[in-house]
Amino acid sequence: MQVLLVNGSPHKEGCTYTALGEVAKALRENGIGAKIFWIASKPLAGCTACHKCARLNRCVFADTVNEFLQLALDYDGFVFGTPVHWGGATGAITSFLDRAFYADLNGGGRRFLLKPAATVISARRAGTTATWDQLNKYFGLMQMPIVTSRYWNMVHGANPRQVAQDLEGMQTMRVLGRNMAYFLKCKEAGGKLGVEMPPQEPLVFTNFIRE
Repeated sequence: MQVLLVNGSPHKEGCTYTALGEVAKALRENGIGAKIFWIASKPLAGCTACHKCARLNRCVFADTVNEFLQLALDYDGFVFGTPVHWGGATGAITSFLDRAFYADLNGGGRRFLLKPAATVISARRAGTTATWDQLNKYFGLMQMPIVTSRYWNMVHGANPRQVAQDLEGMQTMRVLGRNMAYFLKCKEAGGKLGVEMPPQEPLVFTNFIRE
């Protein structure tokens, strides 16, 4: 089993990477493979609602969103990390998730269906819980069970060295990794015992305004 950890920071090996690395270490120690995927520092366009993903099963823009979508089917769980910018998730990770999940949903890819997910937040000081709430909404819409830790999944520090000194935050990352590993093992055990995936109904969209 494998977990893909997405680094949504513009810094490849900064605070968010440090937190994700602690989660990845705990996953590996518990028999789960882990890879960190960086969304890179180039600007990421937001979704333009062109709906071409319904035909392509990927985004029309060629960037790291499609690189991630190519990998996603082969992974059993996901952790999405972001620093806090202006009290919320970065614009880059927001655009990334908007497009990745919308392309999968519209294209019928089912890369994420009932696969566990978690978010990891890094901040110098504040905005962590608002960001945690913000990203968890994506998982709820995509039918992804949300894995938690013994505290909200956050670390504090202005640089990787300071993050490493946030002992409670780093412990929270390790617990998150162990909980994710436990959930994946339970899911695998259920499958071996014949527990089937629930049937999926066709999507129903109801608008509030009637014409």
